[in-house]
Amino acid sequence: MAGIGVRLNSIFEKKSIVADFVGFAYSTAITVAPMFVVILDILLMGYVLGFDEVSYLERQLFSCTILYTFIFSLLTVAPFSAVLSKYVQDVIYEEQYQDILPCFYLGLLLNIGLSCLVGVPFCLWEHFVGGVKILYVFTGFCTFISLTMVFYSMIYLSICKDYQRMSIYFLIGMAEAFLMSLILRFLCHWSIGFSMLFALMTGFFLTAILEFATIKRYFRKNSNRYRPVLRYFVRWWQLAVTNFLYILGLYIHNFVFWVTDMRVVIMKSFVCSPSYDMATCIALFTNISATILFIARVEMHFHEKYKAYSEAVIGGKGVDIENAKRRMFRQLVSELMTLARIQFIISAVVYLVCTVMLPQFGFAGLIMRVYPSLAVGYFILFLMYAAILFLYYFNDMAGSLMTTCSFCAVTLVGSLIATHLPDIWQGVGLIAGAFTGWTVAYLRIRWVEKHLASHIFCRGVLLKKENVPAPSSKVYDRYALQGNRQ
Repeated sequence: MAGIGVRLNSIFEKKSIVADFVGFAYSTAITVAPMFVVILDILLMGYVLGFDEVSYLERQLFSCTILYTFIFSLLTVAPFSAVLSKYVQDVIYEEQYQDILPCFYLGLLLNIGLSCLVGVPFCLWEHFVGGVKILYVFTGFCTFISLTMVFYSMIYLSICKDYQRMSIYFLIGMAEAFLMSLILRFLCHWSIGFSMLFALMTGFFLTAILEFATIKRYFRKNSNRYRPVLRYFVRWWQLAVTNFLYILGLYIHNFVFWVTDMRVVIMKSFVCSPSYDMATCIALFTNISATILFIARVEMHFHEKYKAYSEAVIGGKGVDIENAKRRMFRQLVSELMTLARIQFIISAVVYLVCTVMLPQFGFAGLIMRVYPSLAVGYFILFLMYAAILFLYYFNDMAGSLMTTCSFCAVTLVGSLIATHLPDIWQGVGLIAGAFTGWTVAYLRIRWVEKHLASHIFCRGVLLKKENVPAPSSKVYDRYALQGNRQ
């Protein structure tokens, strides 16, 4: 994320209402704009094509296909994104730019392989057991793979700080998808659901192609060194597990309710819980601004203190290092508390608007009874994620792994218990898991603060590590020495 702060500082330094609005809009464009573009495109296609008029089965089949596409594409990308991001950052630091394309190709191959390992058996079941037409199944599978490629390529564009270009590519892809849906429906006379699904597939694929072309333009040379990439997965396995458990924790409470009496089974293949899933979506959007606020504030304030501490470590005196450390951690705690205060105000306002307005649009009943507890859970969850990113700053892989493990485990157990509670408490599993993860992360940050000196200065090595046979353990032979004297 480094580099965003320069642009934000240049915007906010004008200190005007217009500047604040432009800064917030810029932060939104580089963080959550792609997600909102996709959602808006789906809603717009549904409105123009008359999606509400199709049969219940067709609506649910399309909705579940898109839901599964997003969830499992994120899950399959998660084990690769953090490790490959770390590898590319290290390669850029060493100015070995020719090693980036091998990382991209190998990671893409592994990611698509994992996606096929998950998607192909499900698609076979969907067709032969569920009875869904083969063309629809194949289109859904291509949509899944295309979106996986989009999420994977975003790793490299994020490292290149090309956030604006990512948003533009999503806008182009979704504009093409909207036009394609009109052509397929009104000129080719395809069904509404299949027209929308095929159009989204082409839009995601176009977005992936544009991202790939940009990566190829940035990095032209290829060293064909693939083995170092594989070694990074062994060395930084904690990053892969941490990121996967975090993404899994986002949806594991949904998976629990998919096997309860609230579930709906579509074509003997898709399982979902429409009311709980919709409440989850609304709760997520209630707190999504935390991501924007965190990136803006960290890049504008904390990154400067972190940079000052790093420079003090390199060439400063002991007292300078200690002062820089105290200022850095004071800023860290301040950013967490400020994020909590501002996000609480925003979430409270959005919650009030949702409870008043959404029932007028048909979102009522069970959805609004489950929504409050889930909104609280996601509020704590985004604070926990901010703490995890701070642990990443200090290279504390063990702390981030403990955080996500506790978060995922407690969320799973809590959600299993919540299935037996009244509707209003069904999100208590997410609340318990997020609060547990937040507590572990905050305590770990405090631990890092106390042990930062040993963490920074005592992890190096004086001798170069080599994989060679060990020398003899004998260092002294008394009898041999006596023979030499005689």
